[in-house]
Amino acid sequence: MPPIPGSGLAKGLAVTLRTMTKKTVTEQYPDAQPELPPRTRGVIGLFEENCTVCMLCARECPDWCIYIDSHKETVPAATPGGRDRSRNVLDRFAIDFSLCMYCGICIEVCPFDALFWSPEFEYSETDIRDLTHERDKLREWMWTVPAPPALDPGAEEPKELAAARKTADKLAAQQETARQEPAQQETARQEPVQATERHADDQARAAERPTRATGDSKQQTDQPRTDHPRTDHSRPDQNQPNPSPNPDRPEQEGRE
Repeated sequence: MPPIPGSGLAKGLAVTLRTMTKKTVTEQYPDAQPELPPRTRGVIGLFEENCTVCMLCARECPDWCIYIDSHKETVPAATPGGRDRSRNVLDRFAIDFSLCMYCGICIEVCPFDALFWSPEFEYSETDIRDLTHERDKLREWMWTVPAPPALDPGAEEPKELAAARKTADKLAAQQETARQEPAQQETARQEPVQATERHADDQARAAERPTRATGDSKQQTDQPRTDHPRTDHSRPDQNQPNPSPNPDRPEQEGRE
């Protein structure tokens, strides 16, 4: 069946009539800023303190838009007799966003969390050479990096927070030890003085304690003990008369 002439126009007008009465969803950019999702890939920020110049991000970048320069410095040994160590010092870190394709490989392969995504996307330039952001500019983008999402209640603490808390606890312990050292030294100085004073007090108390004379102790030793007299029932006393078994005639039995 051939189409009715003017049916397409009628359908178009019907769609227009249905939508013209609804509220518009168009955002008036740039007067109204869009609400971006938390993982928006806008621009890359650099946290310079975490960068160890391992060059891993520059090697893995498929567009070769990351430029890094560094030099080595010698760090003296921390303990006497130790060996000096060398470390890399960052001189330049730049990203050419005119070549970047926002794949995020550099952020994923960074082992020390030195690169982060920022949702900022308003950094267009009239000169293409200005799209190469040096490390100072990349550091400024770190202020726009959103906070990480909250962890689950049963999740482990992030290693960054654990390391920061361990460092803070160690520093607090060192400060507490530094505050207690003067008190411990004062206590150590007072202990010999207190020991000397205690010894002098003991000698003074020993001198004041009364002592018994030698004659008194000997006299007490020579005196017999009368509190518990010894009684021997097996041998009769010779000074006392022998008792007679019959009290009526004791003398007659003695004569016989």
